[in-house]
Amino acid sequence: MKRYPAFEPPEYVAWVADRALVDAFGETVARDPARQRLIAELDQDDLLDLYQRLLRARLHDIALTRWVRQGVISKAWLGTGEEASTVGPVFALTPGLDYAVPMIRNASACCDMGMPLADMLRAYLASADSPSGGRDLHVGSVEHHVLQPVSPVGTMVPVAAGVALAARMQHREAVVLNWIGDGTTKAGVVHEGLNFAAVAKLPVVFIIQNNQVALGTRLEQHHLAPDFTDWPTAYGMAGWGFDGNNVLDAYAATQLAVDRCRSGDGPVLLLAETFRMGGHATHDEREARETFPPELFGYWGKRDPIGLYEEYLKRFGVPVTRLEAAEDAAIREVDLAADRALASRAELPVPSTALAGVYANPVRD
Repeated sequence: MKRYPAFEPPEYVAWVADRALVDAFGETVARDPARQRLIAELDQDDLLDLYQRLLRARLHDIALTRWVRQGVISKAWLGTGEEASTVGPVFALTPGLDYAVPMIRNASACCDMGMPLADMLRAYLASADSPSGGRDLHVGSVEHHVLQPVSPVGTMVPVAAGVALAARMQHREAVVLNWIGDGTTKAGVVHEGLNFAAVAKLPVVFIIQNNQVALGTRLEQHHLAPDFTDWPTAYGMAGWGFDGNNVLDAYAATQLAVDRCRSGDGPVLLLAETFRMGGHATHDEREARETFPPELFGYWGKRDPIGLYEEYLKRFGVPVTRLEAAEDAAIREVDLAADRALASRAELPVPSTALAGVYANPVRD
């Protein structure tokens, strides 16, 4: 895969496959028989689809970073290094039936559920034709069953539970997928939502996406336990972990959870270990490098979820020409989406629409 020195973390720019880590990637895939069976059912087209989705997610972040450097936008919130924790789980959903409730770093959930990539980029430009009509850079699409996240991200946990309850009351077999950050677990509303989902046995898959830091607060500063392995038991729901940098493990673990929810056995709490290869946003990259020691960035930098998956596919027998074709397609898609989004900048939001979608009966002068 191509590397972008001006826009990617230095650990990725200098990335070289570590044979032991590539071995471990494959061993993780083969460790659990149930997950192994699900992965074995994927054909080469499925594997390449996952690869292209990962690349699209990374290129989406690179496009935003380029805009920041060019002065098009002031900042961006990226998911670089965490792509597999989004792409793998969404691959287990059925678009048009299931729902995704992402955080801002799970942006690729939007396009993976069918939302146009240009609309995702328009949100940052606040153009009149952006998904929120220029009101908010958070992205969602009711049409594509992606709920728009909000800045106090914990508040989306009970919302996800509510969507699942509504689906059940309407006799639909929809499953809701919701991500929770490690820092977000400290919000009271998160506990209320998890408890309600467990008590009501709702079809929700929650993913605690532990990227080791909340804004600039390291995990050990806000969470006394070393991880979240005891949380499923605490809430009385099923749960298990997966490698947040292994897209196949992420997919298979989530597919098992989705199947359980679909059968009526209640919610599942998944635990993903990953790392944010940068700051809370593009404006505080220096703070991120000061928050963690260089060795930690080095450790996770070797575990680039796209690089490791690419090496795994080569071992699996996927021709390099097919990998290159998938990457070229992802590059064209993101470049075209960026051009289309930039073409919308002249279309400023219309003030008279400010209250649309805010109140059922807005008061007008």
